[in-house]
Amino acid sequence: MTLIRVAADIGGTFTDVALDTPTGLYTSKVLTTAQEPATGVLRGIEEVLTGAGLNASDIDVFVHGTTLATNALIERRGAVTALLTTEGLRDSVEMAHENRFEQYDLAMTRPEPLVPRDLRFGIPERLDSTGRVLKELDTSALETTVQVMKEQNVESIAIGFLHSYANNSHERRAAKVVQELWPEVSITLSSEVCPEIREYERLSTACANAYIQPLVTKYLQDLESRRHALSMTCPMLLMQSGGGLGTLDDALRFPVRLVESGPAGGALLSAELARSLQLEKALSFDMGGTTAKLCIINGGYPRTSREFEVGREYRFLAGSGLPLRLPVIEMVEIGAGGSSIARLDELGRIAVGPTSAGSEPGPACYGRGGDAPTVTDADVALGRILADGFGNSELEFSKEAAVHAITGAMVSAETQDSTLAALGIVETVDENMASAGR
Repeated sequence: MTLIRVAADIGGTFTDVALDTPTGLYTSKVLTTAQEPATGVLRGIEEVLTGAGLNASDIDVFVHGTTLATNALIERRGAVTALLTTEGLRDSVEMAHENRFEQYDLAMTRPEPLVPRDLRFGIPERLDSTGRVLKELDTSALETTVQVMKEQNVESIAIGFLHSYANNSHERRAAKVVQELWPEVSITLSSEVCPEIREYERLSTACANAYIQPLVTKYLQDLESRRHALSMTCPMLLMQSGGGLGTLDDALRFPVRLVESGPAGGALLSAELARSLQLEKALSFDMGGTTAKLCIINGGYPRTSREFEVGREYRFLAGSGLPLRLPVIEMVEIGAGGSSIARLDELGRIAVGPTSAGSEPGPACYGRGGDAPTVTDADVALGRILADGFGNSELEFSKEAAVHAITGAMVSAETQDSTLAALGIVETVDENMASAGR
C-alpha cells in the first residue's frame, strides 16, 4: 500500500507544499502569512489536494519543516524570558567565553543575550561537578523571585543551575515550585534541553528554547486544531535541525530543535540525490525568499555537528552568534534571498541584504505595496523570471513596478541605466553566495 504523504515548509517569504500520491507529485507555493503561519500552510495543502482530487482525510502522513523558530531568534521576536540560575552565575550568558572573535575590530559587537540582565536571577543553591549537593535549593528565595517575575510580565522561564547535567534534582524542584505558584508560565530546564557539560552553551540553549517556546506552541497548537477541523487527522511529524523527525509533543517541549528544520530537509534531499547519482562530493544550495543555505555533502551524507550558532553579528566569524548545543546539519546561511533588499551604501556601491521585504509587502513586482528593489525585482527586470513561470498563481509580476523600484533607489545621476543596476544587484548577491560557498 502506497502512503499518501504531504509535506509543508514555511519560509520567510513563501510556504511550499508537496503532496506525494500513487498518481504523482503535486506542489503548491503560497505566500507565507507571517501573522498566522498556519493559514498559509493550510491554503497550500488545500491547493494540492484540489489538484490531486483528494480530501484532507485521505492523507496518511504530514511532515512539516519551518524557519519560524530560526527567524524568531534572529529577529528577536520571542517571549519575555527570564533565567533562573545559580547565585553568582547570572552574567555567564553575557560574558560568554570572554574571547575576541575579531582580533582587529576595535568596535566589535557581541550578540545581546536573549534574556536581559534585569530578568536574570541568581538563586541560592550549589552542586559540585559530580552532582553532589553543596548547598540546598533556597525555595523561599525562589518563591520571592517568582513574584518579581510576575510583576515583570515574564512569559517564559529558563532554569539552568551549575552542574545540573550531573544532577538535575534542583532544577526539577525549582520547576515544581514555579509551576505550583504560576501554572500558566512556560518552563525550560537546561538539564533536559541540553544535558551536557559547558555552562555557557547549556544556558544559551535553554534560554533560546524558553524564548521561542510560547511562539512555537501557539503556532503548532493553532495548526493542529485547524487541520483537525478539516478532517486531516493523520500524524504530524516535524523536521528537526539534525535531520530527523519528531512528534508534536517533542516540538512543543523542545522547540529549539526546530531551528533550521526547513533547510535541513533541503540538505537531506541533496544528499539523497548525490547518492543516487553516485557523487562522492557535492554542494547543497538552497535559496529561498529570505536566505540562502549551503551544505557540504561528503560521501553521500551531509556534514553534521553538535553545536552551531544563530544570529551571527559577523557573517562568517565563529563566536559572533548565539551558540546552540544540539544535533544539527552543518550549513552556512546568509541573508541573500529573492526578497533581499538592494541599496546603495555610503560609498555608492550596490549592497544586497540581509534586510528582506519578506512576503508582506514583498518585492515591488508583486504589486502588494512594496517599493524597495529586491533580487526578485532585478530578475524580473532582466526577464530572468517570467510572470507565468514562477509556480505561484497568487502573484502576477509587474516588470514596470520592478524597473520603477530599481530606478528610484539604485540609479544615480552618473548611471541612468536601470538594466545595469539590475545586473549589479544580481552579480552582488551571486558573489555573496559564492563567498559563502568558498
